Amino acid sequence: MSHAIQERPVSVAPRRGPLSHARLPRWTPAAVAVFSIAAGIGIGLAAGWHSKVQWGMLAALLFVLTTYAVTTKVEGSRQAKDRVATSLVWVCFVLAVVPLLSLAWVTISKGMAVLDVYFLTHSMNGVLDTEAGGGVYHALLGTIEQVGIATLIAAPIGLLTAVYLVEYGGGKLAQAVTFFVDVMTGIPSIVAGLFILATWNLMLGFGPSGFAGAMALAILMMPVVVRSTEEMLKLVPNELREASLALGIPKWRTILKVVLPTAIGGITTGVMLAVARITGETAPVLLLVFGTKLINPNPFEGAQSSLPLYVYEQYAVGTDASVARAWAAALVLIAFVMILNLVARGIARWKAPKTGR
Repeated sequence: MSHAIQERPVSVAPRRGPLSHARLPRWTPAAVAVFSIAAGIGIGLAAGWHSKVQWGMLAALLFVLTTYAVTTKVEGSRQAKDRVATSLVWVCFVLAVVPLLSLAWVTISKGMAVLDVYFLTHSMNGVLDTEAGGGVYHALLGTIEQVGIATLIAAPIGLLTAVYLVEYGGGKLAQAVTFFVDVMTGIPSIVAGLFILATWNLMLGFGPSGFAGAMALAILMMPVVVRSTEEMLKLVPNELREASLALGIPKWRTILKVVLPTAIGGITTGVMLAVARITGETAPVLLLVFGTKLINPNPFEGAQSSLPLYVYEQYAVGTDASVARAWAAALVLIAFVMILNLVARGIARWKAPKTGR
């Protein structure tokens, strides 16, 4: 009896690739950045480029290209695209930060030459623009009063307008208000100054004053406050409004006690952005406030000065002493806006609703 020999098919297990692909070390972006900067400087020097901006742009381009090439070689093209996108984000961030840091460094280094207590507590009364000495007190006082009055005018009007557009607005009136707010956002500052000059000064017969400049600044400030506040109010969840209304709370009280406190942080930021915009305006002040070397604490009568106008006047003189005063006044202006932002953020955080249990 013979037995047939049957051959069993041999099954070959499929080859499995590695679960983890090769990855670049974490220090690779830093190394690529150092290489790109060195290469950009070297190529720029070899090509005879004297502008550091050209070196920086070349280094940024080399950073992106090197990142893509190295990542494609090690991790593959799919991961390379992701790293290139991240590299572009970092390059854009650096391109935005470098001018700001450069501006701050130049302003601080040149402004600190004459910035002291004497400079902050004295005016230019009795001091020629071509001579050394004098101070910025009269301009700082004028800026504080003009910006303060403009904020008192524009902030409530802008806030109430935004509340109307979000909570009550509808129909053609709201559309017309939105349209004119958008138009006012792009109005040049000189147009606002000419409007106040034609109405307040020429038609009504009032002379130059800080209040006239403040009204022009308020015109520039209002659309910024309206648009920023409107967007912040739209971010408040409708569930909060509905919960308050379901408890029988009137709508006006819901807005006052629920909606506005919830959006107070964003509203404050928008107001401070508007304040920062008008603080550096020169054209309306030049037309309406007129400028003076004397200390005038009354914003409703007589000419005043302001920090932007002071910077313009001193830099226009062109002497070493006047240019140094201009840089110091610019530094005071930057510090003034920064202090206002810090104070406003502190107040917004203090008044914001507590979310902790």
